[in-house]
Amino acid sequence: MVYSCSGCAIYTDRVLSLVYPLLAMSITDWIVLFLTLISMIAYGLYKGRRQSSAHSYLLADKQMPWYIVLLGIMATQASAITFLSAPGQAYTDGMRFVQYYFGLPIAMVVISVTFIPIFRKQNVYTAYEYLEQRFDKKTRLLTSFLFLLSRGLSTGISIYAPAIILSSILGMNIYLANIVTGGLLLIYTYAGGAKAVAHTQKLQFLIILSAMGIAGYLVVHRLPRGIDMSDALYIAGKSGKLNVITTDFSWKDKYNIWSGIIGGFFLALSYFGTDQSQVGRYISAKDNTEGKLGLLLNGLVKIPMQFLILLIGALVFAFYSFFPAPLYFNPGAYEKFNQQEHVTASALQSRYDRLHSRQEQQSLAIINERKAIGKASGNTVLEYKNTQQQIRSLRDTVAQKIASGNYSPDKNDTNYIFLYFVKHSLPVGIIGLLFAVIILASWGSISAALNSLAASSLMDIHIRGRCDITEKQELHYGRMHTLAWGLFCIGVAMFAARLGSLIEAVNVLGSLFYGTILGIFLVAFYMKKVKGTFVFAAALITEAIVITVYICDIVSFLWLNVIGALLVVMICALHYTDILKEKGPPSVVNE
Repeated sequence: MVYSCSGCAIYTDRVLSLVYPLLAMSITDWIVLFLTLISMIAYGLYKGRRQSSAHSYLLADKQMPWYIVLLGIMATQASAITFLSAPGQAYTDGMRFVQYYFGLPIAMVVISVTFIPIFRKQNVYTAYEYLEQRFDKKTRLLTSFLFLLSRGLSTGISIYAPAIILSSILGMNIYLANIVTGGLLLIYTYAGGAKAVAHTQKLQFLIILSAMGIAGYLVVHRLPRGIDMSDALYIAGKSGKLNVITTDFSWKDKYNIWSGIIGGFFLALSYFGTDQSQVGRYISAKDNTEGKLGLLLNGLVKIPMQFLILLIGALVFAFYSFFPAPLYFNPGAYEKFNQQEHVTASALQSRYDRLHSRQEQQSLAIINERKAIGKASGNTVLEYKNTQQQIRSLRDTVAQKIASGNYSPDKNDTNYIFLYFVKHSLPVGIIGLLFAVIILASWGSISAALNSLAASSLMDIHIRGRCDITEKQELHYGRMHTLAWGLFCIGVAMFAARLGSLIEAVNVLGSLFYGTILGIFLVAFYMKKVKGTFVFAAALITEAIVITVYICDIVSFLWLNVIGALLVVMICALHYTDILKEKGPPSVVNE
């Protein structure tokens, strides 16, 4: 549906979504949504049946082929946050977020050469099990604790992302939506373990890619008559949304080519090389070759995939340059603001309607000039950018008033932009499919995370080193740990509404811990003379410094990964140098 009247259509849809929440989607959309979700739960239960041991429950008997490893790795990384928040990120900040992934391919090569052979040779359940063999128990426990803390918190945030959808389309309380979302995916994750996770991820990711491709096509297809994709890209470019490469260097700039390649490399190396949610995917492969192939292909596919998802956000921005968009994309929060401060809200809305109408006219003028003389004149573009600046300022004013008035637990409407477009602009059937896709994406990443959290807490803490546990008991404990982590993550989701853009929140959270974890593994792999007590102390010192740097806002979050990894290595290098002076050069040790 494309609106022709900015004020009345937006207001009507806002009222309908609040007064008649169950009518927000058609019957066809509801059928598509529920059939997709129910089928996925049934498929997971079917594939994960007949579990007999922790080896099967946590590692899928190490029988996964490369293509399932590839899809599992991508599905674990590409959560609902990727498909929900990334288009909104591009809408508000442009496509420069893609630079975050520029260090990924290099990291995949390093992990394939070093990490996979070591983990496979040691035949470990978790990455941290290797650290006890290399160092000592306390180093294993510390690293496992850092992983459990960071992954448990970030998984809670990931549960909140699809809960936004249920809250939006059902008018459901966001806290109840968190419980429903987390509870549904627990059904097959609890019962089927790693095998259910791997096979459902395969199917989920194929559905996700197909649906996002359809969404991208429909964004362009729904543009006004006479406006094609090249025109939409031209408008997005003039609006600063196609800023894929930014070369200006700043320690506090979150996304530029330098932080992407260097900081992104260290983050990807730590995430894919030491985070059990990813390590568990490739150590469950049939052999080294299958694991390496899946990981390397992920490095090649991830950047183009993320580029296209962000491009959808840029095209949605171009779409709303020609058609009315809401002043604030979170309808529930705006409605409360309008009820409590109606006079102020009405004045802001009237001003916004005038500005947006002007922007629509200027957008058409830019395209007409481009078609007539090859490009838009400087004055037309300048007036267009000035109007956009006024609109951004107005949106910021509304956002501040909503935040200060506590009209919504979610203080940011970035996560609602793509949802709004799907709900109000796509045809019947596709709406239900895309809502299902975002929920499926969350299930893929969250189920893998729960499986990895259970594996780590069970093997690294609960039954570490015990020989009196039977296979049946291990399986029972594995399920209990999965259930406990599911409940913990649902609890974390209750607080995620206060974190702003979800895709940034997850990455910031990971960056607080990943650097230190990576540093421990780098020392384990390459500094053979350093013992556990010293690396343990180095990790504690480093983590304290990283948190201090973050609190003081000295650098952007991607650099925290670099600081953490290098600090652990440098502190251990001081000790390593002393050892070499005393004992002479080390002999070559092959893993």
